[in-house]
Amino acid sequence: MSFSALRASVRKAVFPAPTVARARVQRVPAFRRFNSTQSTPPPSPNKSYTGIYAGFGAVAVAGVAFYVYSSQSDAAKAAGTALKSGAQAVKVAANFVPTKEDYIKVYNKIAQVLDEAGDNDYDDGSYGPVILRLAWHCSGTYDKETGTGGSNYATMRFAPESAHGANNGLQVARGLMEKVKQEFPWISYGDLWTLGGVAAVQEMSGPKIPWRPGRIDGFAAQATPDGRLPDASQGAAHLRNIFYRMGFNDQEIVALSGGHALGRCHSGRSGYEGPWTFSPITVTNDFFKLLFDETWVWKKWEGPKQLEDKKTRSLMMLPTDYVLTQDKSFKKFAKAYAQDQDLFFKDFSAAVSRLFELGVPTQQFVSSEPWILPTSTSKSLRSSLERLP
Repeated sequence: MSFSALRASVRKAVFPAPTVARARVQRVPAFRRFNSTQSTPPPSPNKSYTGIYAGFGAVAVAGVAFYVYSSQSDAAKAAGTALKSGAQAVKVAANFVPTKEDYIKVYNKIAQVLDEAGDNDYDDGSYGPVILRLAWHCSGTYDKETGTGGSNYATMRFAPESAHGANNGLQVARGLMEKVKQEFPWISYGDLWTLGGVAAVQEMSGPKIPWRPGRIDGFAAQATPDGRLPDASQGAAHLRNIFYRMGFNDQEIVALSGGHALGRCHSGRSGYEGPWTFSPITVTNDFFKLLFDETWVWKKWEGPKQLEDKKTRSLMMLPTDYVLTQDKSFKKFAKAYAQDQDLFFKDFSAAVSRLFELGVPTQQFVSSEPWILPTSTSKSLRSSLERLP
C-alpha cells in the first residue's frame, strides 16, 4: 500500500462523521528488530528515512485505530484492514519484524505437530497431507483480475468459506494450526498456514520451498465465493479455467497436481476414497509414474466417478488427475515428471512457492527474497537413522 493510499484511508477513517465516540486505546505489540547490531556508524539523518516512515506509521495507527475500535461498521472493518496493511508496510520499512530464527521456531513446532498423527492413529501417520491441503486451499482462491482471494487474509477462518465443499475436513488442519498459534500468537494465520504447507512438503522428504512472511489477517467480508477451487469431477477445460484465473500456465498446473503424491481422499469429506500412491506421506514423482505405468479403470461403487488401478484395486485417481494423460499439453509435462523426479521437484518447488504468495502485496513481505528454512532436527535425526545399516 502506498503512503498516499494509506493517508486517504486514514482521512476517511478518522473523519467519518462530525462527532466520534471516545475510543479505547490499544497497545501495538512490539516486534524485535531484524538487525539488532551495527558494525558501522549509523547513517547521517539526511540519508535515512526510517524514522520518518515509523512516524507516518504511528500517525496512521493512531488515527485509524481511534475509529476502528469505536465502531463495528463495515467501513470500520475495512479501515482496520487498511491499518494492518499500512502498519505491516511500515514495519517492513523500519525492520520492526520477528527474525528469521523466530519463524524457524514456528516451523519446528509445526514439524513436531505433523509427527503427532502417529500417536493419534491418524491416516498414514502424518498430518502433513492435510496441513498442505490447508495451505493450498487458503492460497488457491486468488483471482488475478479482481485481486481478491489468496493467502493474505486467511479468510477460511470464516463462514461460509470454511464450509465450502472443497474445504470439507480442513477443520482438522485448522485445529492443529490453532495449537501452534496459541504458542506463537504474533504470527498471522496466513503466514502460519502457508508455513505449515512448507513444513509439510519439506518434512515429508520433498524439495525446499522458498517462503517469506508478511501476510495479514482480514475479516469475514473478505471471504471468497464458492467455486474458486478445482472440482475433481471435471476435465481439462475446468482445470485451465481455475488455474489460469490464478495466473498459472499448463506446466505449473501439472507440477502442482503432483501434490497428489501425498495423502488420500476420504469419502466423508470429498466423497472420493483412497490414496494416490503406495507412499502417501513421502513426496516423490510416483503420482506421475503410476499414471502412466498402471492400467486405470472406473471404480464400481456407489460414490462419485473415480478410477482405480486394475492390478491391486487399492489406489485411486480422480478425473482431473487422469486428464493429465489425455490432454496433449498436460501429458507432455506429466511424462517429463514421471521420468525425472529432480525436474518435478524443481518445478513443484517454484509453483508451490508462487502459489503461497498469491494475493499478498509485495510491500508487506519482510524480505525482498524468500527464505529457505531448514528441516527440523527430528527430521534430520530420522534421516540419519534410515541410512544406518
